[in-house]
Amino acid sequence: MEQKTLARWLKVILIGVGICTLAVYLAVIPMYGVSLRTEYPEFSDRFWPWLIFLWVTAVPVFAALVLGWRIASGIGADRSFTERNAKYLKWISWLAAGDAAFFFLGNLVLLFANMSHPGVTLLSLLVVFVGIAAAVAAAALSRLVKKAAALQEQSDLTI
Repeated sequence: MEQKTLARWLKVILIGVGICTLAVYLAVIPMYGVSLRTEYPEFSDRFWPWLIFLWVTAVPVFAALVLGWRIASGIGADRSFTERNAKYLKWISWLAAGDAAFFFLGNLVLLFANMSHPGVTLLSLLVVFVGIAAAVAAAALSRLVKKAAALQEQSDLTI
């Protein structure tokens, strides 16, 4: 597969992920919250704190998508293995780890503020695990891209 074709596919995937993420955060989560508020009116005071908390967790996701777009653009310009792409992957790693930590701590705060259930907090550990897994994968890719960039630079200087 050519670099430009690969970059186009990556950008299409990033757009798809962005649209799905917007749909989840702007439609699915609020509709689910409204239905819970309607079904259980005694929990209606928890709607806005949870909704705002979940919306804040979307910010690092969209920042990572922007960085992914920049990486895809670099790939399309035949600059796959560069220090810049390694740096972007490292930033994605930090965003994923920070978002996972924020999600876990936010769940604990809402639990101690009596706005959550212990089962929800335990279930949130699954989301935290996925976030940490993404952070480790991005960090490993960053390291590999950085090594490949150094090898490519050595090879370019040799020729």
